[in-house]
Amino acid sequence: MIKNKFIVIEGLEGAGKTHACTYVKKILKKHNIKNVILVRQPGSTPVSEEIRKIIKTYYTEKITKKTELLLIYAARMQLVETIIKPALKRGDWVISDRHDLSSLAYQGGGLGISENMINQLKNLLLKDFIPDLTLYLDVTPEIGLKRAFKRNTLDRIENRSLKFFKKTRKSYLNNVKFDKKVIKIDANLDIKNVNQNIKKQLLKWLQKQST
Repeated sequence: MIKNKFIVIEGLEGAGKTHACTYVKKILKKHNIKNVILVRQPGSTPVSEEIRKIIKTYYTEKITKKTELLLIYAARMQLVETIIKPALKRGDWVISDRHDLSSLAYQGGGLGISENMINQLKNLLLKDFIPDLTLYLDVTPEIGLKRAFKRNTLDRIENRSLKFFKKTRKSYLNNVKFDKKVIKIDANLDIKNVNQNIKKQLLKWLQKQST
């Protein structure tokens, strides 16, 4: 029996993270892993959902870059401390739509906050709490934003410039390149091929965990 794990799905808008979270849960259940919870960041607790609304909403008052970063970490810590860690302690598996890699990509790469500052914040708050596996769904901003626009009206984050998302993707690619706990999935493909790749990589990873 494989010990319970913390799995994160990462990527730009339109990468298919929400679908991937559900699909990974389905694969795990087929392999007799029954206790799986899904969460999203920011969000998934009453407090974190309220912070999510602030982050995503347009205001006449400008939300500064560092304020955005701190709001995201406030929501993240509330979720980690009240939902994720207790679930892992119970023996449940947790699948999260985003985690701290998003902060390095969006607020670091996209907004230009120094990665050193973000890493200091991460180390201070999260310490050695890291995902066991991250599936990074790599999509070009052009394709991702086109999908996001079809889905609904764009929020404050989604409505940022193409240049912002190109810098965000570049940061993702730089940060996942040498991380052995990250598996990169080509999310530019159609949903059938993306699913096949997720399943193939996840089963290979599960096999390693059982040996």
